[in-house]
Amino acid sequence: MLSEERKALILEYIDQNKAVSTLELMQQFNASEATIRRDLTEMAKKGLLSKVHGGAVSLHNQIVSDYNVADREEKNQEEKIEIARYAASLISENDLVFLDAGTTTAYMVDFINQKNIAFVTNAVNHAQKLARKGYPVYLTGGRLKPTTEALIGTSCYEFIVKYQFSISFFGTNAVSHENGFMTPDPEEAKIKECALSHTLSPYVLCDHAKFDMSSSVRFAEYDKACIITSGAIPKSYKKDNTLILI
Repeated sequence: MLSEERKALILEYIDQNKAVSTLELMQQFNASEATIRRDLTEMAKKGLLSKVHGGAVSLHNQIVSDYNVADREEKNQEEKIEIARYAASLISENDLVFLDAGTTTAYMVDFINQKNIAFVTNAVNHAQKLARKGYPVYLTGGRLKPTTEALIGTSCYEFIVKYQFSISFFGTNAVSHENGFMTPDPEEAKIKECALSHTLSPYVLCDHAKFDMSSSVRFAEYDKACIITSGAIPKSYKKDNTLILI
């Protein structure tokens, strides 16, 4: 098979499957790892696809920027509320909880009614709602990011790194087996990574539209947190022991 013909078929295959691994492409096109890597590099330079760790992602499934909170609240709202209700039920008495900024984590607050728990959050709105319900809340410092209403930056990181959380809940922009959990902003990714690594039981709240998507920065590998989701997720994820499908 000629090089240009193979690359055209690879691109078509990636667009159809959204995200693929290098190994999968090697098997599909009976080509060596060096050949596939070279083809992906050349196509990525031409802006035809996004080359990621261990494979490639279709540009149709690449999230490059955050939507405003108001816009994200309306997307898959019923599914997010269902996920949030279940997530809130996982909190136990005496937990120290990290609650990440995000629309789905925000819905959790309405369903939290356990006693003797405390919260750390980098979301101003989450902190206000929790405080009104009478919970002890520690709000991180940092710079406010308007689009996600999250506190980020060095001050935020230095605040979080001192803690050890019993349970935490995170939002994500994208998730896949190959690339893990991703978000467009490196600073926000660093905060998520820090809090997740300091948690005994981390959970990622993820509606079905986030699966097999990709973004700019990975904040955790796929097996480093348990996913809570619902809806029509891809079949390849349904048997994962790190996923709760409600």
